[in-house]
Amino acid sequence: MNQRPPAGRGEGSVSAFCSRARCCCCCFRQHERFGEMKSTAGRQGGGGSAAAAPGDRGQLGSSSSCRSIEMQHDEEGDITQKGYEKKRSKLIGAYFPQTPGMDPSMGQERRTPVTPSSSSRYNRRRSSGSRDERYRSDVHTEAVQAALAKHKERKMAVPMPSKRRSLVVQTSMDAYTPPDTSSGSEGEGQGDEDVGDGEEEDGGGGGGTSSSREGSISMEHWISRAVHSSTTTTSSTASSSSSSTRSGGSGAAAGRLADVLAQHVHISAQHHLRHHRHHHRHKTGLLSHLSLRKRRRKAEPAGLVQNGNSEPRRSENHSAPPDVTGCTNNTANTTADGIQVERGPPGGGGGSAAQRQTPKYGNAELMETGDGVPVSSRVSAKIQQLVNTLKRPKRPPLREFFVDDFEELLEVQQPDPNLPKAEGAQMAAMRGEQLGVVTNWPPSLEAALQRWGTISPKAPCLTTMDTNGKPLYVLTYGKLWSRSVKVAYNLLHKLGTKQEPLVRPGDRVALVFPNNDPGAFMTAFYGCLLAEVVPVPIEVPLTRKDAGSQQIGFLLGSCGVTVALTSDACHKGLPKTPTGEIPQFKGWPKVLWFVPESKHLSKPPRDWFPQIKDANQDTAYIEYKTCKDGGVLGVTVTRTAMLTHCQALTQSCSYTEAETIVNVLDFKKDVGLWHAVLTSVMNMMHVVSIPYALMKVNPLSWIQKVCQFKAKVACVKSRDMHWALVAHRDQRDVNLSSLRMLVVADGSNPWSISSCDAFLNVFQTKGLRPEVICPCASSPEALTVAIRRPLEEGATPPSRGVLSMPGLSHGVIRVDSEEKLSVLTLQDVGSVMPGALMCVVKVEGVPQLCKTDEIGEMCVCTVATGTSYYGLAGMTKNTFEVFPVSNNGTPISEFPFTRTGLLGFIGPAGLIFVAGKMDGLMVVGGRRHNADDIVATALAVEPMKFVYRGRIAVFSITVLHDERIVVVAEQRPDSTEEDSFQWMSRVLQAIDSIHQVGVYCLALVPSNTLPKTPLGGIHLSEAKQLFLEGALHPCNVLMCPHTCVTNLPKPRQKQPEIGPASVMVGNLVSGKRIAQASGRDLGQIEDNDQARKFLFLSEVLQWRAQTTPDHVLYTLLNSRGAIASSLTCVQLHKRAEKIAAVLSERGHLQDGDHVALVYPPGIDLIAAFYGCLYAGCVPITVRPPHPQNIATTLPTVKMIVEVSRSVCVMTTQLICKLLRSKEALAAVDLRTWPPVIDTDDLPKKKPPLLYKPSNPDTLAYLDFSVSTTGMLAGVKMSHTATSAFCRSIKLQCELYPSREVAICLDPYCGLGFVLWCLCSVYSGHQSILIPPSELEVNPALWLSAVSQYKVRDTFCSYSVMELCTKGLGLQTDSLKSRGVDLSRVRTCVVVAEERPRIALTQSFSKLFKDLGLHPRAVSTSFGCRVNLAICLQPHRLGKLADQGTSGPDPTTVFVDMRALRHDRVRLVERGSPHSLPLMESGKILPGVRIIIANPETKGPMGESHLGEIWVHSGHNASGYFTVYGDEVLQSDHFSSRLSFGDTQTVWARTGYLGFLRRTELTDASGERHDALYVVGALEEAMELRGMRYHPIDIETSVIRTHKSITECAVFTWTNLLVVVVELDGSEHEALDLVPLVTNVVLEEHYLIVGVVVVVDIGVIPINSRGEKQRMHLRDGFLADQLDPIYVAYNM
Repeated sequence: MNQRPPAGRGEGSVSAFCSRARCCCCCFRQHERFGEMKSTAGRQGGGGSAAAAPGDRGQLGSSSSCRSIEMQHDEEGDITQKGYEKKRSKLIGAYFPQTPGMDPSMGQERRTPVTPSSSSRYNRRRSSGSRDERYRSDVHTEAVQAALAKHKERKMAVPMPSKRRSLVVQTSMDAYTPPDTSSGSEGEGQGDEDVGDGEEEDGGGGGGTSSSREGSISMEHWISRAVHSSTTTTSSTASSSSSSTRSGGSGAAAGRLADVLAQHVHISAQHHLRHHRHHHRHKTGLLSHLSLRKRRRKAEPAGLVQNGNSEPRRSENHSAPPDVTGCTNNTANTTADGIQVERGPPGGGGGSAAQRQTPKYGNAELMETGDGVPVSSRVSAKIQQLVNTLKRPKRPPLREFFVDDFEELLEVQQPDPNLPKAEGAQMAAMRGEQLGVVTNWPPSLEAALQRWGTISPKAPCLTTMDTNGKPLYVLTYGKLWSRSVKVAYNLLHKLGTKQEPLVRPGDRVALVFPNNDPGAFMTAFYGCLLAEVVPVPIEVPLTRKDAGSQQIGFLLGSCGVTVALTSDACHKGLPKTPTGEIPQFKGWPKVLWFVPESKHLSKPPRDWFPQIKDANQDTAYIEYKTCKDGGVLGVTVTRTAMLTHCQALTQSCSYTEAETIVNVLDFKKDVGLWHAVLTSVMNMMHVVSIPYALMKVNPLSWIQKVCQFKAKVACVKSRDMHWALVAHRDQRDVNLSSLRMLVVADGSNPWSISSCDAFLNVFQTKGLRPEVICPCASSPEALTVAIRRPLEEGATPPSRGVLSMPGLSHGVIRVDSEEKLSVLTLQDVGSVMPGALMCVVKVEGVPQLCKTDEIGEMCVCTVATGTSYYGLAGMTKNTFEVFPVSNNGTPISEFPFTRTGLLGFIGPAGLIFVAGKMDGLMVVGGRRHNADDIVATALAVEPMKFVYRGRIAVFSITVLHDERIVVVAEQRPDSTEEDSFQWMSRVLQAIDSIHQVGVYCLALVPSNTLPKTPLGGIHLSEAKQLFLEGALHPCNVLMCPHTCVTNLPKPRQKQPEIGPASVMVGNLVSGKRIAQASGRDLGQIEDNDQARKFLFLSEVLQWRAQTTPDHVLYTLLNSRGAIASSLTCVQLHKRAEKIAAVLSERGHLQDGDHVALVYPPGIDLIAAFYGCLYAGCVPITVRPPHPQNIATTLPTVKMIVEVSRSVCVMTTQLICKLLRSKEALAAVDLRTWPPVIDTDDLPKKKPPLLYKPSNPDTLAYLDFSVSTTGMLAGVKMSHTATSAFCRSIKLQCELYPSREVAICLDPYCGLGFVLWCLCSVYSGHQSILIPPSELEVNPALWLSAVSQYKVRDTFCSYSVMELCTKGLGLQTDSLKSRGVDLSRVRTCVVVAEERPRIALTQSFSKLFKDLGLHPRAVSTSFGCRVNLAICLQPHRLGKLADQGTSGPDPTTVFVDMRALRHDRVRLVERGSPHSLPLMESGKILPGVRIIIANPETKGPMGESHLGEIWVHSGHNASGYFTVYGDEVLQSDHFSSRLSFGDTQTVWARTGYLGFLRRTELTDASGERHDALYVVGALEEAMELRGMRYHPIDIETSVIRTHKSITECAVFTWTNLLVVVVELDGSEHEALDLVPLVTNVVLEEHYLIVGVVVVVDIGVIPINSRGEKQRMHLRDGFLADQLDPIYVAYNM
């Protein structure tokens, strides 16, 4: 609660901050040099594109980067493609990881041959916990390693957040030491690197190259590093061919795709790389070179880098402390002498990419030369401006002298003409082979079951294994048939009653079976088919709150399921209530659990047989499908579709009777269901089922069963193949020669190819033939989409496509070579299914056919697909009833197609290639990325042992109108902080290099905490939901908004200021009033004010003591609400006389000496004040030091005493003792105090003569206060001003002797002091004084007193109001019962020097409405240093008194927050987007005139324009009282004149921005009422991206984001926005807040948060008026005194 000490006000002690947070000087250093080396080649050679992208050489060593620049220049001449490739490989060969005996110019070999070493690698991997098998790829791992090779030696690449010790599970010392910066790559210590980056104290030696000083890397140094190089340059060694920065690459290089794919030609790098430029342009210079500058260097041409964009600094002529955080506009470094040093090739610094994007107007344009020195050549500037204008989208015409429009358009990425575009012909639909109906194919599956059950009942249908790998039971076809009949009979006849059966044909029932019981599932499934009931197979709910079980419940509910079939074991295992019932699961309908096992079923009568029909259009079963958003849909499959699908599979896979098939897949859905439950029965095959539990124990079990049963077919996922690899050493006698087909169910996952290759490598020696591996692609909607047919011996092996990932991200297919890093190697998934027609359509919009070299969504037209999403007609139409059209808009078929949800293309020879899934698609900045690909890259980053079991989730969230990628991984329990950050920074680099996309947020959670699906996978949508709700509880978070968010609105360009004269003329022409207003004129008010005839307050007191001696002026209450003491007029007069006598005797004071009054709030303070006036001294009221916190509060007291030049201190005995206490002596030396006089026991004598000042303009008292920015300022109040002030308040509030006013304010400065000490003496009313500190003991004190004394007017502060709102929120009933009644209150004024806190006043009004408080009673006042009260709202305006409570509060307006950032006021309707409610600050006091002026030009502003509030009044303060006598500030703040218009009047500048608006309301006098709206203090406002932000707006947004955020404060630090939040919750929630805070500030304010600091409750300092002391907080943050729970650097 205390004012801040002045110490440490400067920007000093920054490095101290470092020592605690131990933030490392690390950053994405690899890009340091590339940010600056803007390639000039493009501009010289190409089509004149001014924004040429940097060359794509993000991952090369520094020396090679220089070489590749030379190469670019050569290349401007003629160089053949072949020569170019050769030269390139020679240059960068050194940076590729070499395989021994390999020619560097060859690039990497296609596949690593199987050598003992590579197979032993699998063995080793097992111990480290397996990685997510789907993504196992050595090739990819090597690509990632190559991409990261450059950063190999570096320990860290990101500034590591600091975390409170209690949050770190294992506090390892290295986690807190800065990294060793000495071991860099080749170019590290070279002189050109970073000369003088760290300023003088860094020795000017640059980049932390000397390891001797590794421990003390200064804060400036790392922040300048981190920001300077956070421009993650987005390129990779793969694309390092940097040839095509030229904009006119020839199209001839690219062949048509059909030829390309057929011949496997490599498209020339020139064409294939063109797409990079677009991406780079947005991502390069984010925060150019940043460092704290020394004061003496202020003269440099400094420009502030505003939150990510450079721009010239505006001159701020309001008083702000000299800014020492300016920094040069470019990366041109400043050496110790301040000389500009040119580095890198010409072409501007790191910031210049962003600058070139930005149109610059008028004189804001500075052409940069290579070293960033502005060139003032008008001609070149004009040309540059012209080029920029041509690139700029058309803007609306000028409006009110402003160029930027209200919509504040987000940067829309302009399509780059050089992006790869599809150039092939339009594709033709592919038809599968004829579906040959074989004579003995059954007419339906039930018929097949009946046939096999009766013809060969002993034939084995299903063998189930237990967890030891022993057969558990064998289900024969005879048993399956008889049991299914039994189940069918019981379903139809034994549930419910005869009259009301529970299940009728056509009803849906749930099948809830565990994965280890396929027999029971098959029986139940076929039982349902026979009973013509529709089975809905789902997973077993393990707990009541399973991830996703609510959505499953929703599906069951919408299907009308009332019965759930389950197995005996499963039924026993379900959670039970104490009474033994199965509880209703969350979101589920009420279901009857039924166990269809023989022992529980009745036998059907002899004459009952199920009716076996031919397959028809009735629904056979419903398969559930989880969508991207977590919703669960039911895909209905008809009986015809089911049968046709089985026939198509039988034909494609050449299934024959009695074949054995080993199934490892989930038999309840998808490929497992189709092959092992449906098609197997149609063909009387024998299925050997391997449960998941057995695979966990023995990953080789499926291979052993293939050998044991001589199985012909196996159905597996790539995971199972990978597990088998890990364990294959344990098995000698494996023989896979019996396999004719190995169906890979997830063959459509692009990453399955690596498992297939690796599996073949190892098991080829065990009899596995290459042509046996048959990947297939499937989806719940389209069933099997394609499957590779088992080939005949010796046929050509299947083809594979090596595609460029950047090409894929633009939706085009570009063949690439495999030694590139950013490539995706795909295997085909065979050809179209028999009887189907397939085409590929565009992903968005009309389903138009793609070109041959374009990626799209595959659609199939066949009987064998799902027919609808159950109960969702609209979604069904969009998915199952699609009519693809050709270029001319004609449908290609009369039959509807079904969307498969798979992305891919049809390659040569009709082979299908799948590149990803629609569900995993993330469109970032117009480019498409697949979540699976990003998972694969992240998992390929070694040390792999870091991510727990490969559990990693990738999803996108929408922030600021674009998708942002979030990666969440479970970290291993034993990993240290250091490991985490090393891994995280490497993942960022790898994803950036390989996918050229930035990761917005990377979070690590403890192992086993991500929500799981029933089969143990990650429940993605649930994880995303937790992330967005702030309930994921990560243990590490890294946000990288600077690199990802490229669509921020353009920074506002400061217009050349329009002269004040033209503004005025413009306003007159457009009929706008000049914004000025005034209170009532004091001269014309007639009142019987007796006090007016006295010039001095001391005379008024003497007059009252004579005329009304016993009238009580003051009553002080204690914390119990009892009267502690009171003063009548004569008592006050007599005590003041005695104090005056003491001053002249003991103090020997002369007239005009300054006396500090250090008293607690109360009567003594008032008496001492008048005593000083009687003695002719100038009093200064000072808040006494806080006894519990002397160390910080006493220095403030001492400083005020010193600055005010007080010659003595008056105080109470208690405080005298406190000043002599041990704690006080430790803080301030006693001998430095002036004489201290205690006034507790006064002598009886009066002074010989009371002092009467000769001139009313002499000083009456000094008012000292600490502003919110932490500046201590004292203002001088003359006797004239004091009397005028009291008169003005008396008139405004209608105060006279018979009134009582309750005051709950601090009596030390501003209006609080005037109301507490002066007004009662002037007006004669009784003041009931309530010290705010007493409310901490008894929160109800103030309201009880108001009620008890029947007070009509009361004054309080925001902190008092907040205390009542929080402390009494739940006690209104008990207060009411105690008789508290607030119905008499006419006015309750909040005294403040800030924008009215509308939310607080409204909640206060609502809360105490029950106690009779009138909703319109609460209002605010406004004062500042130059004028202690400008507005003060007494009881509401005339008309309102009779209107009662109806109608909205007329004094609130809603303004557009975006316009406000541009200093404009635009009124909007309540509730419109970006609206901000503002409440008027009270009615202007009598005798006060206000005008709104432009703070820069000092010209008058039009109405409803935001400007600085200037005030002219009799009670303005007469100047600052400072020791230094800063004359310029003095005259500027207290005696400013307008530069145009009325140039005679002398105004005082308040330093607050606001606007005036004439309202519809009229005063009692019939005048229209001018309302003043205060927006915020100029010196608190933050200028970011060229716009003006008020901290309170950002804080309000942040507080709303999470329930645990109780308070928030923001400030800027080296132009980074720092957000400090107080956490009310466990420390483990701290990291949840980081992404939420970043998101909300981006969304609502278009700003990137630089640092998020999470602290404990009560850390944000608040002054006595309840205002946040943001600068105090900032100093504490820099001096590292906050003890934060967590500090996140969003670099």
